[in-house]
Amino acid sequence: MAGRIAKLALADGTVYTGHGFGAEGEVFGEVVFNTSMTGYQEILTDPSYCGQIVTMTFPLIGNYGANPADVESSRLALQGFVVRELCRHPSNHRLAWTLEEYLEHHNVIGIEGIDTRSLTRRIRVHGAMTGILSTTDLDDDSLVAKAESSPGLVGRDLVREVIPESSSEWTESLDELVQAAVTPGYDGLHDHIVGPTDGPHVVAIDFGMKWNILRHLRQLGCRVTVMPGTSTAAEVLALSPDGVFLSNGPGDPRPLDYAIETIRGLLGQLPIFGICLGHQLLGLALDAEIYKLKFGHRGANQPVLNKASGRVEITTQNHGFALDPQSLAEGVEVTHINLNDQTIEGIRHEKLGAVGVQYHPEASAGPHDSHYLFGDFRKMLLG
Repeated sequence: MAGRIAKLALADGTVYTGHGFGAEGEVFGEVVFNTSMTGYQEILTDPSYCGQIVTMTFPLIGNYGANPADVESSRLALQGFVVRELCRHPSNHRLAWTLEEYLEHHNVIGIEGIDTRSLTRRIRVHGAMTGILSTTDLDDDSLVAKAESSPGLVGRDLVREVIPESSSEWTESLDELVQAAVTPGYDGLHDHIVGPTDGPHVVAIDFGMKWNILRHLRQLGCRVTVMPGTSTAAEVLALSPDGVFLSNGPGDPRPLDYAIETIRGLLGQLPIFGICLGHQLLGLALDAEIYKLKFGHRGANQPVLNKASGRVEITTQNHGFALDPQSLAEGVEVTHINLNDQTIEGIRHEKLGAVGVQYHPEASAGPHDSHYLFGDFRKMLLG
């Protein structure tokens, strides 16, 4: 371990001291944990982590470095990154940067050397809470006071911080991946398979979308138009799509009145498939209620029961809110259940042609058990 001193202070008064890596400075955010053993670069580039300081429970992070082919967005949206031990000498034939270089380039503060088991237990017992991560202010009392006075995640609209400014056609190429990741002299990219685009036209409403979702839609043969999460129903329908995809995204869905209104304007007009935040917004548009989970589901090992097939799927998840089962309106069917805590993981309104799942079937990174959902969506598009 090496580097400058850094501290993570929680709003409950707990302070962890470690060593900083990546950028310098000070940030605040909701401190959460992710149980994935791999896939840290996909986590770092997932816009759903906007407003959060992410703790990895696996003890060694950075052992395969970072590369431009595995990015899930054009930037890092999370506030800070917490690990037990940082690997400074990664080994990987696709290596472009070390994790330390990657965070420094994207101006994200990291801290290593703290007891991440203790931190994870604290979050599990007391719930996710606001924290301050700093390499500049090292006074415990000052940091705790800042954590206590910093805004929480509830009630904030974080989607506007991560959505695109305008609509575009998704035509990902290798060159675009390189440019998006600002790659200095890296030649180890592997090809991304992109399918034909003469099939159904899908409008993907971007609330903070991961790129692998778009890759899956393209591999199904769909033509994909990406629209900002602030788009109206009239703007979506003006493109005459065959269906609409509602993406993942960060934060509390309840303040997003504009998105809920758009979805209500689309219900019954054409097939709708939502995941993660998109699933929650679909539920709100169907008049369900949302509540905040104590510490959320974040990892690549969440067991989910598909009620129709009886099959248990191991899923990738990243969310801190869930639909209230007591609030579901008539016509809304629960299709999937989380086997750890019995929370709702999937819904369907057959009459309105709308489905949603709380997890990430694009599995980047994570298990592939739920890829079939994209195929089911294509069947909906084709009638």
